Amino acid sequence: MEKRTLEQLRYPIGKFIAPKEITQTQITEWIAILEALPARLAALVKDLTEEQLATPYRPDGWTVRQLIHHISDSHHHSYTRFKWALTENTPIIKPYDEKGWSALFDAQTAPIEMSLDHLKAVHAKLVYLLKGTSMEALEKEFIHPDGNVRTSLKENIGRYAWHGSHHFAHIKNLLERKGWL
Repeated sequence: MEKRTLEQLRYPIGKFIAPKEITQTQITEWIAILEALPARLAALVKDLTEEQLATPYRPDGWTVRQLIHHISDSHHHSYTRFKWALTENTPIIKPYDEKGWSALFDAQTAPIEMSLDHLKAVHAKLVYLLKGTSMEALEKEFIHPDGNVRTSLKENIGRYAWHGSHHFAHIKNLLERKGWL
């Protein structure tokens, strides 16, 4: 089995880099990734034991359980950000403390089915919304207060397609390294 560096463990599919020009084809591909994620993730983790769910995906990393709860929490925030940008004039979004949320009792102990069900519902709503949103509306932006970074909704679709795939790869790679697949 190959030895992976900490950077490879942290970014198994690389860091997200938004294309300079985002096409309708790219958006359609990203939406398909978002649509498929809940089922892919549920299938990947359905047979894991409590001990396996308590295993960090890398040294000093979150456990599989925390990753699943994080994906659900993060994508819930993203869905809200899409709604804000579609209904407000370049809103400043509210960030959240991801590490703090992942240290909470629910992220460390709750059954993963809660977040898998939540992710399925959030993605169904998000995908439905995105499929019915015009390219013109996807040009709308929000501002992240950390650095006042403006992000278009088109870019945010890609960022969250990447985000789900990024954490899916964390779990899949761990299962492969441990021989649990």
